[in-house]
Amino acid sequence: MFGRIVYISDNEAHIEINSENKFDNLINMHVIFEEQSKKVVGEIQDIDHTILKVKYLGEFINGKFVGGVIQKPSIHANVRMIREEELEGIIEPDEGTGNMFLGYSPLYNSHKINVNINELFSNHMAIFGNTGSGKSYGVARLLQNIFDSSNDIVPIKSNFFIFDAYGEYHNAFREIGKINPNFNFKYYTTNKNDTEGFCLRIPLWLLEIDDLALLLGATEHSQLPIIERMLKLVRIFAETTENARKYQNHLIAKAIMSILYTNQTASAKRNDIFSIFTTCSTPEFNMESLVQGVGYVRKFRECFIIDKEGNFTESILVTQYVAGFIDDELERYEPEQINAYDLNALEKALEFTLISEGLLRNEKSYGDAITLKVRLHSLAISDVARFFTYPSYINLENYIATLVSCGNGKKAQIINFNLEDIDDTLAKTICKIYSRMFFDFTKKLKMRASIPFHIFLEESHRYVQNDSDRNLIGYNIFERIAKEGRKYGLMLNLISQRPVEISETVISQCSNFFIFKMNHPRDIEYIKQMLPNISADIVEKQKSLQPGTCVAFGKAFKIPMIIHFDKPNPEPQSSNCNVIATWK
Repeated sequence: MFGRIVYISDNEAHIEINSENKFDNLINMHVIFEEQSKKVVGEIQDIDHTILKVKYLGEFINGKFVGGVIQKPSIHANVRMIREEELEGIIEPDEGTGNMFLGYSPLYNSHKINVNINELFSNHMAIFGNTGSGKSYGVARLLQNIFDSSNDIVPIKSNFFIFDAYGEYHNAFREIGKINPNFNFKYYTTNKNDTEGFCLRIPLWLLEIDDLALLLGATEHSQLPIIERMLKLVRIFAETTENARKYQNHLIAKAIMSILYTNQTASAKRNDIFSIFTTCSTPEFNMESLVQGVGYVRKFRECFIIDKEGNFTESILVTQYVAGFIDDELERYEPEQINAYDLNALEKALEFTLISEGLLRNEKSYGDAITLKVRLHSLAISDVARFFTYPSYINLENYIATLVSCGNGKKAQIINFNLEDIDDTLAKTICKIYSRMFFDFTKKLKMRASIPFHIFLEESHRYVQNDSDRNLIGYNIFERIAKEGRKYGLMLNLISQRPVEISETVISQCSNFFIFKMNHPRDIEYIKQMLPNISADIVEKQKSLQPGTCVAFGKAFKIPMIIHFDKPNPEPQSSNCNVIATWK
């Protein structure tokens, strides 16, 4: 069928076209260079008037396809089209269990393409494509195929967490139980008027220092010790023990004593002390507390009358009374256990943090703390506060168990978080908080990677960015998961139309890619730079793809392949507006 080989290089061969043959629709088709027992596989890259340009992909060794070619075919090799059994050897996974149907090859008469589940889902994945390229349809179809009844594996214990920026995937998975009654879908929503889903709620006490820093928009390293102190105090105050009450009195007393021993005027001291009691007081220690003198009793506020010399008339009595609340042993006190608390309790803890000795006399630190105070109060009085309320105490392990539980002993395999009703800043923070929780949970499992979690981030360019997290808290949770999560069974799956805005560290750790049609030259160039082992030819292929068709390559694929996905059933709600229908 082919003429002689006229050119051989390290990467490609040029083959003459026989004049009696017509070569239509051969671009991206595969050929075999055959001589003696050697068979090299190539892909047709270009056709001009008389020459076919073929790029080497790999070779068959002992009947098994191996990517890459060490010894190039000779100029005398016979060239022919690939046969059916050879094609299956390069587009099908090796024999064994754990394979699933993926899609069809539009090049080879819709030949079915299967993939090994382990090779695809035990690694991080990226799914890129323009709006309208079929990206959301492809994601929905990919997950629907996992739960297809014809698969070797029944994924009852799987855990897919979808962070859905537009509420697209609810419709695609809501009826997954029809495939198998053991399959369940669970839906969390940020829309308080959505009665079908569960309201998204995160127990505030499960947030660590880093989470609170992100939630409160901290920007300075000096704010982290303030948040750390606040977190310690709120956990102490959440206790109902006598020591917890004494600790509050101790903090107030220490703050007052630090003021009394300054060089300020008596009136300035009085103003500072009264200011403390406007935000921090207890039933035992407040402005109306009774102070016992020798033969008389006064309210605490009455002890700050200033005499003609400019001193407090009851300075000795005040000092003795305040000193009675100080117990330095309490500085080493740690809460016996973590209890439930809310945003109001966190605000109170921050108020007590503000009167600490180190902050009162440090203008810079006090200013940083006031910034956190304003942001925390704005959060506490906003509608967003409902996302951080929880009815009763629960630990991390049980909370994650509730996320995947459908009640009655049933488990959800797909958990969808609909984030379309909140702004990008809060959505990013919530994604990071959940990702940190999942990372901590999987990392602490006694048997490593025994409970795999798959995080799907729709519109991931909004969340997985080159943030200042690394400078502020020392790491970015998505980058940490990208580098360490795989060994603990925590996998990231990025879905985006703008890969150029995604952290290059995270993209570089992805092992499998599905590239739908992309037009923006910056995105295309970015993928080339982030994936140096992928040739420009592979990335260029996606420019001519139809909707629902992608270029797939990576660890799960022996060679880069063009794959067409079936239309998902049911479909995600990601189609364009039907203008004609609405105008009628």
